[in-house]
Amino acid sequence: MEGKSKAGERVRIGILTKVFTTELVDAAIARHDRGERRRRLLPARLVVYFVLALCLFARESYEEVLRVLTSGIPGSRALTSVNRSSLCRARSRLGEEVLETVFRQVAGPLATPDTPGAWWRGMRLLALDGTQFDLPDSARNGDTFDGPSTTGGLPFGFPQVRAVVLAEIGTHGVLDARLGGYRDGERSLAYPLARSTGFGDLVIADRGFWSVEFAYAFTSTGAGLLVRLQSNHLGTVQEELPDGSYLSMMRPGKEVRLRAAREGRTLPKHTIYRVITFMKDGKVVHLGTTLLDPEEYPATELIALYRERWEIELAFDEIKNHLGPGGPIRSRTPAGVRQELWAYLAVHHAIRQFAHPTERRLPARQWTPTVFPT
Repeated sequence: MEGKSKAGERVRIGILTKVFTTELVDAAIARHDRGERRRRLLPARLVVYFVLALCLFARESYEEVLRVLTSGIPGSRALTSVNRSSLCRARSRLGEEVLETVFRQVAGPLATPDTPGAWWRGMRLLALDGTQFDLPDSARNGDTFDGPSTTGGLPFGFPQVRAVVLAEIGTHGVLDARLGGYRDGERSLAYPLARSTGFGDLVIADRGFWSVEFAYAFTSTGAGLLVRLQSNHLGTVQEELPDGSYLSMMRPGKEVRLRAAREGRTLPKHTIYRVITFMKDGKVVHLGTTLLDPEEYPATELIALYRERWEIELAFDEIKNHLGPGGPIRSRTPAGVRQELWAYLAVHHAIRQFAHPTERRLPARQWTPTVFPT
């Protein structure tokens, strides 16, 4: 058993060294000018590998992670005599931006044309959603990120980071993410993620995201949208379509227009989108989509397609419970929290990159569209 354990450790360390090459890590360090200036300091490159290894071995102690790291990465012997407090100071000197850059250097699409579940009618399927990560209950984490509270404002549970993530449905590979506090809105965190979409992408999202601003941010890149609508986002009917769906129009409200003007942004006077209505578990469900042609994009297939959004929940489970500790992460400072979460996203993407060739050999997923009610 011990031999198998050590072999597994070598495989996981091998993932680090193959995906996060020394050239990639050094470029991220140089970009943020985080190289060590005194010879007695820990090399920044080793600190990056240590933070990544903390996420790869999330349930192990600092000491055990050091043992595994020094036995698997050349040049890491400098870490063997370093104590925990020195490592914490080294992480603080490194900062959060380096790990965010490392993540962004490896993040991106993984699906190939034959990846099961990754495509629909020539479009790459992406899911967008938010999740929360529990943090250690330190005063600084609580002050910076906040967390759940009673109606009277009394905090309970752990402080939490809110993350909004854009991921491929077929591979669970994360393309982009934004981190914020517990009370930051998912929609506002989602706007910048539009930069990671483009022509040929179909972004699927749950309730709470749709708005004129949201639709404009993503359609401006050429991406399509399929989003569950709240009842107050049905807009004004413009045209009934043969399949029972209809074209609708929504205008930005006055406050939205003023805010956009203050920020130097322009919004369209109105947005045209298609509304599809169906029954699920005895309840009426509305979907909004920018795919307007009912013949080219059948409503029954879009209804079935919306269910694929749940693949992103599996990605969250992989990050939190299979890769992560299944509870609060380690870091007790806000900068350390963000550093650690960017590392988790980077390591998860590396693992999905290695898993993807195996998954491609699985049989293709079968579509089972719900019958659209007339």
